[in-house]
Amino acid sequence: MCDNQEAMPPNQKTMPSNLSTETEVAEFAGQLFFRLWRASHTQTAAALQSIGLTPPLFAVLNYLQAHEGAIQQQIGSAMRIDPSTMVALVDQLEGAGLAKRRPHPQDRRAREVLITPKGRRTLMRARELARAVEGDVLQGLSPAERRELVTLLRKAFAAAPPQPPWSSEEDG
Repeated sequence: MCDNQEAMPPNQKTMPSNLSTETEVAEFAGQLFFRLWRASHTQTAAALQSIGLTPPLFAVLNYLQAHEGAIQQQIGSAMRIDPSTMVALVDQLEGAGLAKRRPHPQDRRAREVLITPKGRRTLMRARELARAVEGDVLQGLSPAERRELVTLLRKAFAAAPPQPPWSSEEDG
């Protein structure tokens, strides 16, 4: 038996023993999603922690930026976050001076949530950090492939079965 694979004819070279296992795992989109999510989430969480945020707080700030004055209940519903977790997240944002609640002008029972100037600055920095992590995690893709990936993920997400609201008791 030859120890030097380079000297062997191409059709007789042995494959690394874990290659077929890796290929089998990689055939399942869910496994790839999970592995990519772990890489992205771990790095994003660490980067956001450096500015006092968590991925859920970052997500809520992004929503607030896009939906100025949204009602707290509307935010939770749109983001599929359970009500008690939503209250806790807004409490954290408010405590950090990144958002504020105020009574809704047309419905005094409802509370709208507004992003503060400090929240906008923090969000800008958080987006820079998240983009850097995304660039690192997706470095094997061209810019066009990254755009295509996001387009396909949005399409898959839109057609996916509904999930129960996220709770802070879940990991992630």
